[in-house]
Amino acid sequence: MNMNKTTQPIRSQSDRDKISAYLLRKNVRDYALFMLGIFTGRRISDLVALNVEDVAQIDKRGRFAIKTRLQIREHKTGKYTDIILHPAARRALSKYLHKRKRESTWAYLLREPLFKSQKPRANGELRITKHYVWWILTSAASSCEINYKIGTHTLRKTFGYMLYRNGTNIEVIQKAFNHSSPAITLAYIGITQDDLDEAILGID
Repeated sequence: MNMNKTTQPIRSQSDRDKISAYLLRKNVRDYALFMLGIFTGRRISDLVALNVEDVAQIDKRGRFAIKTRLQIREHKTGKYTDIILHPAARRALSKYLHKRKRESTWAYLLREPLFKSQKPRANGELRITKHYVWWILTSAASSCEINYKIGTHTLRKTFGYMLYRNGTNIEVIQKAFNHSSPAITLAYIGITQDDLDEAILGID
């Protein structure tokens, strides 16, 4: 079974708030990952591959600062992505990395994996894995009593769903996801008949 087809976006602001608050209480790293995911729509494979220097820098005055844009090469497509970092994602990253700073210097921290495991794996790798991200998200959903299917594609789908419900043209979202048609994008982000009915009835 293709789990991507059954995984759902987080449709309500209430559910997003519950999960983000839960993760912030449990682990600020996981909170930062969640916020970066839902506000950039990048694949989990690309998020776990990030280094701190992909999202942060030392400015001209020697101060540590979160970047305003995320520029990466996508692992799956090989294409370069340039996307603005939403203020909520930047605040989450700042909160997380300032906590990390207690264990390091800014210059050294920039070279480290962004989402670092608390202990290295057998091969010495320090990054969290996609499977671990799945565990983080499903555990959070369960603790927040969310009863629809949550998985690693949820963050990406939530990004698209939020854009759609905010009135973004579907062709723009299609381009962001590199899909071949608007219909594929609508299906991917979980737009239901109820969503379409509500949108039609909301026309002024």
